[in-house]
Amino acid sequence: MKYRRLGRTNWMVSEVGYGMWGMAGWTGSDLEEVNRALRRSVALGCNFFDTAWGYGAGKSEGILGDLVRDFPDRKLFTATKIPPKNFKWPSLREFSLEDCFPPGHIEQYVTDSLKNSGLSSFDLMQFHTWEDSWLKDDRWYHTMSDLKSQGLFSSIGISQNRWEPWNGVEAVKSGLIDCVQVIYNIFDQNPEDELFPACQKYDVGVIARVPFDEGTLTGTLTKSSTWAEGDWRNSYFVPENLHASVDRAEALRPLIPTGMTMAEMALRFTLSEPIVGTVIPGMRSIRNVEANMAASDAGPLSADLRKNLETHRWVRQPTEWSQ
Repeated sequence: MKYRRLGRTNWMVSEVGYGMWGMAGWTGSDLEEVNRALRRSVALGCNFFDTAWGYGAGKSEGILGDLVRDFPDRKLFTATKIPPKNFKWPSLREFSLEDCFPPGHIEQYVTDSLKNSGLSSFDLMQFHTWEDSWLKDDRWYHTMSDLKSQGLFSSIGISQNRWEPWNGVEAVKSGLIDCVQVIYNIFDQNPEDELFPACQKYDVGVIARVPFDEGTLTGTLTKSSTWAEGDWRNSYFVPENLHASVDRAEALRPLIPTGMTMAEMALRFTLSEPIVGTVIPGMRSIRNVEANMAASDAGPLSADLRKNLETHRWVRQPTEWSQ
């Protein structure tokens, strides 16, 4: 495992971190297998774990707390997210700070997340949705600064809405946040245009999420893929999205180098961007953990392959189903 500096936090985090949404919002998760996978990731050098209150109403935070207690002699970086008060993902332009993150709500959920995890503090506390217009109402920052001064967390971050990497650039420039979490993968290359240069200039850490495009870039989906009732993917992979996604994934197959899987190529594409501090794939099995952790050792993709993959950029706009 290789490590990178996560912006001005100065934390040296594993290139491949652990995204913990799949433990609560997707079907097919077995808690015992999840716990084995988490502990295997630590053994392989993973030290960054990202969760949220919204992942099972605190269930995932509790799993993370148990993991940290199992490794008292290791520094495991913990990140969680405050849900918006209106519990609507993604945020819409008309949502105000009062709708989503008024001071009392921030305080309540920081406290709840600490209780869920059993931790005395988190390393990174993030807003689970974001609007740059909220910068005009600085109550969010004063509240977060006060809670930070109490030792409840060390750094402040935002998780950007799907397919809106522009909506967070002003937050980066404000100097008020330490990290951004953004979708970045072979299809979603748009953060390279404005967001990444701003993060570089203002030394803001980048956490890249959804490296496999919610599963498309594993190369295992088909146009007839279905999931159990209640699985989030049923609402995301509506026919309009599933068919287009599968077609685009199939177009990548001729570019996959011999001996490499599509998933490895996707993960190493994300790691080929030096501004990325860590990438956080969701992993629910030891097999997935071992494959993904190995991507760090394998290193960036070749310049030629990276250039060919640039032509597969897919510019998408948020929809009712994209969440």
